[in-house]
Amino acid sequence: MAKTKTEWICSECGDRFPRSLGRCTSCGTWGSLVEQVLASPAAKSPQAQLSSRTRKKRLQATGQPLAAITLPQIEQSQLARIPSGYGEFDRVLGGGIVPGSLVLIGGDPGVGKSTLLLQSASYLSQNGRVLYVCAEESGQQIKLRASRLNIDGSKLYILPETDLDAILLELETLQPQVAIVDSIQAIFWAELSSAPGSVSQVRECTSALMRIAKQRNIALAIVGHVTKDGAIAGPKVLEHLVDTVLYFEGDRFQTHRLLRSVKNRFGATQEVGVFDMASGGLQEVTNPSELFISGRDEIAPGTATIVACEGTRPLVVEVQALVSPTSYSSPRRTTTGIETSRFLQILAVLEKRVGIPLSKLDAYIASAGGINVAEPAADLGVAVAIAASFRDRIVDPYTVLMGEVGLGGQVRPISQLEQRLKEASKLGFRHAIIPKGQVLQTHGLRVTQVSRVLEALVAALPGVDEGDD
Repeated sequence: MAKTKTEWICSECGDRFPRSLGRCTSCGTWGSLVEQVLASPAAKSPQAQLSSRTRKKRLQATGQPLAAITLPQIEQSQLARIPSGYGEFDRVLGGGIVPGSLVLIGGDPGVGKSTLLLQSASYLSQNGRVLYVCAEESGQQIKLRASRLNIDGSKLYILPETDLDAILLELETLQPQVAIVDSIQAIFWAELSSAPGSVSQVRECTSALMRIAKQRNIALAIVGHVTKDGAIAGPKVLEHLVDTVLYFEGDRFQTHRLLRSVKNRFGATQEVGVFDMASGGLQEVTNPSELFISGRDEIAPGTATIVACEGTRPLVVEVQALVSPTSYSSPRRTTTGIETSRFLQILAVLEKRVGIPLSKLDAYIASAGGINVAEPAADLGVAVAIAASFRDRIVDPYTVLMGEVGLGGQVRPISQLEQRLKEASKLGFRHAIIPKGQVLQTHGLRVTQVSRVLEALVAALPGVDEGDD
């Protein structure tokens, strides 16, 4: 009887080791090695079978194996994208679904991944075959969700299956235009002894699905679980294998949802699509800037408006700051939607370069709707909101602020300024405070250029002059 062999695989980088180690020598991660029982030598991986099949077809079609060619010899063809039924979904994908592409969608449980894909599958099934593989739910559960969303689905094929071989056979037989697998962590290949969701199972199943998607020109979308840190569960090689990686984000206290691309071989990264979760399912938000501007006409100290760019899309967002005397020995610093490190940096700049004593005051900052704003272009708006709260002054609700704040108190240039000004003008803003030296079309706005934070405070806050400290 053959002796069972085992190996250890790093769950972070996917490298293999003959024995257990406390630390992966490739990526340096501690405690990431997972034991895997090797398949018997006679077992042949699904991707190896598909690879052999592909070679035979090439020889039958051309009489010779594929040879390398130079770049100019490659014919350039226009990608025929498939509309998903959601303009926001198509925007994030780069213009629509690409045939033969592999899209990975991750997100927290209950955020709406299955709802989004089921609604898109219903629309896509009107023009072609669509296969929905529900590995985590029964057909009755999918039927209940479809009824709740008022989906007919008469042309939508449902396959409640977790066996990889059965799924591959169905894909070969049905040959759908689009296929959806929900989720990849529930799929297993019987030749591997490890449990579904393990490093080896996720890697092998994704590789096999990717190969058949490329061979049959099937647009394939797979759902991935996330860890408690928000990253997609499984080996990091999973994100390298696929063509597009999307994250579906949302706050359980808010109805809006953000679909963000972090990798896209067929379009721009960091694009964002905005949806609203209603009783009848997900509805796309065509003008998301209005969603993140709450009560612009209400006059309140410590409020400023910024224009953040998510990919190529400008979003007008309201930020609110509160500065108050502390009741503790060390003041509190709380952020919602703004990076804590940048917030602390701006507080230090205001105290050192502008003279606002914030070291003994509690300081809070929040973005409207809880949207995460990570880019430095929001610095100037955050600084003005903090100063306005400290001085108890009101910033004109029709003024937008854009600029990066340096440690010396400078206001630095930012990217995509013209798109930001255009979006602000479209929403009815009248005044923009921007970094000096970036002269572009004003789009009807009154533009004030500043080179230092103090100049921005003078322009944005009434009654403040450059000698005021």
